Amino acid sequence: MKKIFFLSSCSTCQRIMKEIGVDESWMQQDIKKENINEATLELIYQQTKSYEVIFSKKAIKYRSMGLKEVLKKDEDYKKHILEEYTFISRPIIQIDDRFFIGNSKKNIENVKLALQTGE
Repeated sequence: MKKIFFLSSCSTCQRIMKEIGVDESWMQQDIKKENINEATLELIYQQTKSYEVIFSKKAIKYRSMGLKEVLKKDEDYKKHILEEYTFISRPIIQIDDRFFIGNSKKNIENVKLALQTGE
């Protein structure tokens, strides 16, 4: 299974989708229209062992809401991710049971490798 959680208004997400070859065979979830649900977030957490890894500290609301001083525990990150899609580090790419989080060059190279090798 190949799935991508993305933001349709994000040019970086669009560029990455084109770069890795996302087409109609992929499941696609625009997180602005349908945020990640708790069950999916738990699956990602099982791999990362941290909600903070899934959380985007680049989000404008992170600064404007003063969350740097508020978010202390992993459960705090989880709560905000479930409440507001802008706090998700994006894109999140799922290939079978593996999740690739974020748009770093290394992460996207790992996605390409997983797609080529089927791992």
